[in-house]
Order: sequence, then structure tokens, then C-alpha cells
Amino acid sequence: MIRYLTAGESHGEALVGIVEGLPAGVPVTPADLDEHLARRWLGFGRGGRAKVERDRVTVLGGVRFSHTMGSPVALLLPNAAYEADRTGWPEKMAVDGDGEGVERITLPRPGHADLVGAQKYGFDRPPHGPDVRAVIDRSSARETAMRVACCSVARQMLRALGIEVGSHVVRLGEVGQDDPAEWAEARDALLVEGGARAVYEAADRSDVRMLDAELSDRAVEHIKATKKAGDTLGGVYEVVATGVPVGLGSYAQGDRRLDGRLAQAILSIQAQKAVEVGDGWLAGRRPGSEVHDPITRDGDRWGRTSNHAGGVEGGISNGQPLVVRGTMKPIPTLIKPLGTADLATGQAQPTRYERSDVTSVPAASTVAEATVAWEVAVALVERYGGDTFEALQERVEADRARGL
Repeated sequence: MIRYLTAGESHGEALVGIVEGLPAGVPVTPADLDEHLARRWLGFGRGGRAKVERDRVTVLGGVRFSHTMGSPVALLLPNAAYEADRTGWPEKMAVDGDGEGVERITLPRPGHADLVGAQKYGFDRPPHGPDVRAVIDRSSARETAMRVACCSVARQMLRALGIEVGSHVVRLGEVGQDDPAEWAEARDALLVEGGARAVYEAADRSDVRMLDAELSDRAVEHIKATKKAGDTLGGVYEVVATGVPVGLGSYAQGDRRLDGRLAQAILSIQAQKAVEVGDGWLAGRRPGSEVHDPITRDGDRWGRTSNHAGGVEGGISNGQPLVVRGTMKPIPTLIKPLGTADLATGQAQPTRYERSDVTSVPAASTVAEATVAWEVAVALVERYGGDTFEALQERVEADRARGL
């Protein structure tokens, strides 16, 4: 079993991560992780924090001479905003002291974890409240920076095995496409050219990570208009993984089904509200003849004539590209405030504004890449085992030689 843990707050001094259980010998350097941390800031419509942070991870342990050692990998990611904002974060997020004189935040924002988090952990009442700052700082999407770093360690293992993960945005608010057939030709051409890596590299060249240039231009204008109106936008993205061998996951128990794990991975990301694998929602509208993928046999190779299933059948990878889509809700922090009530007085009033983006769907798509890569890595280690990367690689290659 491999796992990772993250710790730290959005405006604390740093984020910390531990990756445990990877075999020894996986090639990893900080630059590998920084590549995907930089991609997490992509996208038109980002807020002011994108101008502050320059995420560079420090590897504190578990890696020697650019390879994992089989021991836990320890990661550190400083928060530039802790010092750079000039808004007193070292005092507001101080580890010691009693908080005397520090402003209390008593207006929970609709759509955030503010109210329910305060109710759950007692920050809605004395002695630690009313003050939702502790909830705001840990529930923030800033946590995904360390999550991307942790998952990118495992992603390097996948890359060394010829498995790539990429993503692109298919909808931003009112602008976009809904049927995979509308973008399949462009996506599949990239998959043939260079696998899922070619998809994310092409998407990264767009201001909104869309593969269609005309839609990208329309989406940028839509974001501008939405910002002017004081509102926010959600959207839909697609994650694709290529080079995935047959047999990851299992139908034997529900918690081992690969599609179930992928769905949980997407919904574990802040502000994600829906997920679909393969044709997803459309599969419920179409007859079986248009949903199921006919099986083919070519020598010792099994295949499919289509990929409506998204690379997973019966909870097990079938050798086709994995295809997962996630839906992100509009960011709930609006310039034009929604209604709330003060935790201290109970009086109704407009909520406070906490700096945010107009949309971060393009960024969410890169975070989703990372979480999907992690779940593929977990399933891979479960199937093939091995204390060393060389042993794992030998077993994967042996299956591929058998047509898997």
C-alpha cells in the first residue's frame, strides 16, 4: 500500500507532505515536481495569489542521488503569502500565543466549509471562537499544491513505466462542449502523437487549457464578462491516462474497483461536484448498442473498437486509455456578496470578500491529473508489488509481453 499525507494551512508558513510506500529506485528530482506545480497556476481568470507564489518544492528525505530509497519521501513547500502579503499572516497564523488582538472572522461564506467546519470543530463558539479562520486556511484549495507535489512523485514512477496522464478543459460556464464526440478527434490525434502527455502539453498552450482555439477565445471573453459582473464560473475537464496495463483494480470488492477510486479521487478535490467515467451521463441516455465497446482479437492482442467505457470494465482497467471527467462548481467567493449571518451576533448581513479567482477550472484540471495519476500508481503497486522499481518494472513488462 502506498499513501500520502499533507499538512499545513493556506497562510501558514509552509505546506508539508509525506509519500510512503513507493519502491526504491524510482527516478525523482525536485524539478520533476516543480514542473507540475507550475502548471497548477495556469489559466486565465486566476486571482492575486498567482502573482505571489512561486512554488518550488524541497525534498527533505526519502530520495538519494535522484532516486527514491524505499523510505518515506518528505516534502516542504513554503507559502510566499505568509510573508509577502503584508497583511500580518505571521501573527494571524502564529503557532504559539493566545491570539489576543488578532481579528476574528465571524462571517461564514456560503458554499465554503466555513460554517460546517466551525460547527464540527468548535470554532463557532468559545473558547476557540467564534472565528472561522482555522477552517478557511485548511479547507482552502492551497492544500492542492502539496497534493500535486506528493502525487507527482508517484507520477514519475508511472512515466518511467510508459504511463502518462494529461487533461484538458471542455467547458467553462456557458462556453464549451458536452458530448465527447465533439472533441474526440482532436484529443485522439494527440494521443496517437504522444499519448496523454501530448494532450496536456497542447492544453497548456491555451489560456484556459482548451484544445479548440475558437472556444478558448470565447471562454476568455466569458471570464472577462463574468468578472465585470462580480460573479464566478465553474466548468468541466477531462483527464486521460495512456499506457495503463490491463488488470488494475478488481471487481471482487467495491472499494477495489478502479473506477470507484478514480471517482473518489476527483471528488476529493476542493469544489468538485460531479464525476463521470467514459461516456458517463450520456450512457444513461443511449441504447446499449451505442454504449458498449465491441471486443476484437488481433494475434495475441485483445482490443476494443471504441472506448465508451473509458478504459474500465467491471472495475478493472482494460488496456484502453482511462477517461475521467470532473465538474467544478463556480468559486463561492463572490465580489458581489451573498447573504450570511454573523456567528457572534446571529444578525443577517452580506458575507465578507476573501480574495479569490473568477475561475480556477484550468488549475483544477491539473490537480485532477495528479490525483488520477496517484490512483493508477496505487493500483499498479497493488497488482505488481516489488520493493524495488526494477522488480516492479520487470513484472509490468512481462505482462505487456503477454499482450496485457
